[in-house]
Amino acid sequence: MNRRRLAAVLSALLLVVAGCAAPVSDPNAAGDASNDADGTADPAEDWAWPDDPPTDRLGWEAGYWYNESIAVNQSDGLNATEREAFVARTMARVEVVRELEFEESVPVEVISRAEYRNQSEEPADPVHSDWNDQVWEALLLVGEDRTIDEVFDELYGGAVLGYYSPSEDRIVLVSDDDRPTIDRRTLAHELHHALQDQHFGLDGSPPTQDAQLAENGLVEGDARYVDRLYEERCETDWECVPRPPASGSGSGSYDYPVFLTIYAPYSEGPTFVADLRERGGWAAVDDAYADRPASTEQVLHPKRYPDERPVEVTVEDRSSAAWTRYDTDPVADTVGEASIFATFWKHRAIDRGRLQQDTGAYSPYNYTAGPSEGWAGDAVVPYRPASDETYEANPHERGYVWKTVWDSEADAEQFERAYVTYTLKLRLGGSYAGENTYLVDDGPFADAYRVTRDGDTVTVVNAPTVERLDEVHRQR
Repeated sequence: MNRRRLAAVLSALLLVVAGCAAPVSDPNAAGDASNDADGTADPAEDWAWPDDPPTDRLGWEAGYWYNESIAVNQSDGLNATEREAFVARTMARVEVVRELEFEESVPVEVISRAEYRNQSEEPADPVHSDWNDQVWEALLLVGEDRTIDEVFDELYGGAVLGYYSPSEDRIVLVSDDDRPTIDRRTLAHELHHALQDQHFGLDGSPPTQDAQLAENGLVEGDARYVDRLYEERCETDWECVPRPPASGSGSGSYDYPVFLTIYAPYSEGPTFVADLRERGGWAAVDDAYADRPASTEQVLHPKRYPDERPVEVTVEDRSSAAWTRYDTDPVADTVGEASIFATFWKHRAIDRGRLQQDTGAYSPYNYTAGPSEGWAGDAVVPYRPASDETYEANPHERGYVWKTVWDSEADAEQFERAYVTYTLKLRLGGSYAGENTYLVDDGPFADAYRVTRDGDTVTVVNAPTVERLDEVHRQR
């Protein structure tokens, strides 16, 4: 998965899901009873501000204390003075909530939706995109009728509210109003990303999809937990600038199972971070940045962090001369427990109702299910025709080997049953085509599949036809 693209998608989805088709309730979406009807924050009546400190300190930024009143009215947009006050006080409040001091100020730019759409995107590497398509196809989430980039475009389209850029050390907020306004929760969230970057560093990227989602479980979970605590203070202790009305720009249709996959850090991350804080305060959260979660399993099951590490899985190359692996680094991806859960949720191999039952303290969803919970490690290796002419002429002449390792033989058997019986056969209409082999004749996943289990290991081999399965991965 492309880290930069994933970050953009996750930023886009952070605060819009409550207004989309996704059934996520937002208990903090109510307005502020402590504000006047005209939208201007009331002055504090029972608190006197101390003099500005001689040096920077926790809870004070750029001339503003965290509980100081500010004259901000967004009904006619924000002028430069209002924006400066709004940003400075929010920085001071994030410091108080997170008990961490900003080391330097953070530039905040507000642009229009039109400006955002006009910004150029980094062109995708076609080889990596093709490789990544096979990974999502292996999950049976995105078939041959679409690309994952197209699905991501549908997912975040006009829904981006803002983002923090570590490389540029700035925050960009997107306003749907011609008179720029700022959502206080979005601002707090993105400012917290800047705070994380200053103390722990947000540059760099883990090599696999599962590791990226896992690290985001900490990074986004921390920010989401903090913006939740921030909103709770707005409801009980603080005067807060009212949030602008939702624009509805993110209410279009999108691929819900793919959304579930990339939303996992936002759903499960806050509960993961809250668990760390319960163990050892904010210091335990800080320490986790030096030993970031290695798998979504650790994020979904906080008690398994940090000791239960994923098994390193490798796939022996047993392809014929007609097939080759992609020239990518790494050559294999790891999809992990959260992605496998989304696969089985999509194909109804698990009870869908469980998604919103028995959720974590700060989680809207529950990503645990029997067929995915026993995950220990996996590797997906995409294959393409060795002939460039064949490769370029037919984009559907692809294959892959997906090797999964489980905590026990019983877990492996449960995964195999859910994958073959409920997914390949019942949902995709696959027919038996020989020992451990199934053929899906129609639809975006029309291919041949060989599924074998050896103890705690299940291996799926995919090829365009039954006859070509051995070409992609020869049986021993």
